[in-house]
Amino acid sequence: MIYSKVVAAVGCSLLLGACGKTPAPGHDDASPGAVNASQAIPAIDMDRYRRDIEVLSSDAFGGRAPSTEGETKTVRYLIDAFAEAGLVGGNNGSFEQDVPLVAITATEVAPLRFSDGEQEVVMRMGDEAVAWTKRVTESVSVTDSEVVFVGYGIVAPEYDWNDYDGIDVTGKTVVMLVNDPGFATGDESLFTGNRMTYYGRWTYKFEEAARQGASGAIVVHETAAAGYPWGVVEGGSTGPRFDLVRADNNASRAVFEGWVTTPAAEQLFAAFGHDYAALSAAAAKPGFDAVRLGARVSTAISNSLERSMSKNVVALLPGSDAPDETVAFSAHWDHLGIDPNIEGDNIYNGAADNATGTAALLALARVLSQETHRRSYLFIALTAEESGLLGSAWFADNPTVPLATMAGLINMDAMNPIGATRDVIVVGYGSSELEALLEQSATEQQRVLVPETTPEKGFFYRSDHFNFAKRGVPVLYAKAGVDHVQYGREYGLEQAAKHTAERYHQPSDEIHDGWDFGGIEQDLNLYLGVARTLGDRKSWPNWFAGNEFRQLRDASAAARAADRNDAVDD
Repeated sequence: MIYSKVVAAVGCSLLLGACGKTPAPGHDDASPGAVNASQAIPAIDMDRYRRDIEVLSSDAFGGRAPSTEGETKTVRYLIDAFAEAGLVGGNNGSFEQDVPLVAITATEVAPLRFSDGEQEVVMRMGDEAVAWTKRVTESVSVTDSEVVFVGYGIVAPEYDWNDYDGIDVTGKTVVMLVNDPGFATGDESLFTGNRMTYYGRWTYKFEEAARQGASGAIVVHETAAAGYPWGVVEGGSTGPRFDLVRADNNASRAVFEGWVTTPAAEQLFAAFGHDYAALSAAAAKPGFDAVRLGARVSTAISNSLERSMSKNVVALLPGSDAPDETVAFSAHWDHLGIDPNIEGDNIYNGAADNATGTAALLALARVLSQETHRRSYLFIALTAEESGLLGSAWFADNPTVPLATMAGLINMDAMNPIGATRDVIVVGYGSSELEALLEQSATEQQRVLVPETTPEKGFFYRSDHFNFAKRGVPVLYAKAGVDHVQYGREYGLEQAAKHTAERYHQPSDEIHDGWDFGGIEQDLNLYLGVARTLGDRKSWPNWFAGNEFRQLRDASAAARAADRNDAVDD
């Protein structure tokens, strides 16, 4: 086997079909996901798939930005297509799920002023620092908030790590390092070594700081640890920041959040008698204690607010024997809209990102609607991924089916039309037992699973599946490989780099005659193999032992067991 760890961990429950599975019509229990030769198998209509992409990425759809005419057209197109395939609305009979959004635009951000009463360090917005507030309000301010260095800002019981142990940061401002200790030290015994965990993501650090009661939360930017240069952080701080409209208007978040450059952090630490390099090194070792820097910080932020309502599209294909259990597919339908400041072609058509994934939802729904499987299939087309995974965050907080009853989720984001490949890239390789099913499906295609080449950049935490993983649902995020069947690996790498440089998040991301759909067809059939098996099994895949989401899945298993006992008692 290509991935022996998966095989050893999964055993009979998923691979061998010897744990009580009832085969669905046309399925061979000894070969999960395969269909008997005597059974007519519906094929993916690749011509229809291409037409879906052409429509969704056309200029008429205006770049599919949330809360625009492009969204209205996109949502209508998806609903009509799902209904035509025989699916029903997956939100209490409706295909739509309202997602309330707010655009928060900072109109004025005061510099970060650090002082101990005698000396002062002032960080300018832009080249030294950026700051914002997630609170849905026109203005916020922090005055003389005590500054505490909390290392990596991580609370991870499974790694026996708590950077907040022994200190109360309520009302204080915390300063944190990006990524996690395994990356900093290269020590494979710390977290997962070079591969970033959930705890290394800056989004987690801000969320944890808020849970700890901090008024301010600052991450120190280091290019290698973050995976991108300061220019990306600075550029992302301008213009509107979209968020969900929650019941508390995000009052539970820190008053302000932000980043500072490494040189600015070094200056700050030195000004108040500390060595940044020494404290950073100490923070990467177990048992680090938070350090009060001896300074207090003040800042103020003014905002303009614009509220709107967007939509997730949710379609359901009911199962035969276990309709209350689901196998889910996700893809984001949104893209970047129209930029009026660009002369000439100013429509971000988003053909690869992510009309390919959105059309994949429709293609798989059309095939699976012609088959019978014991579990239901849920197809979720999500809004506002490009604004920070907001549609999936809303769905995960307001699921249309209990997340504990999801056997697993397959996410499809930016399928690469370079042609057939010998490999399949698994983002987050080594995370869950779903990879065993993926491997079997890949083996049938004579393909191999390979991990992503830059696990330290945390791409597993940058697409919609992450919000489901955060709640314990095992997820698969597999991408087209680069080892091209005809032209080899160098060609595949070259094409991927060319797309990133010339078309990614550009108006030039359009469908054209040079697209080779052979690789996408491979991947759609790959996903079908996994989905068919998962749709017919009685087992519940889990995360591997030691994974940061394992405890959440174990808790959902306990909840399912309790529900079954309640049903028996009733």
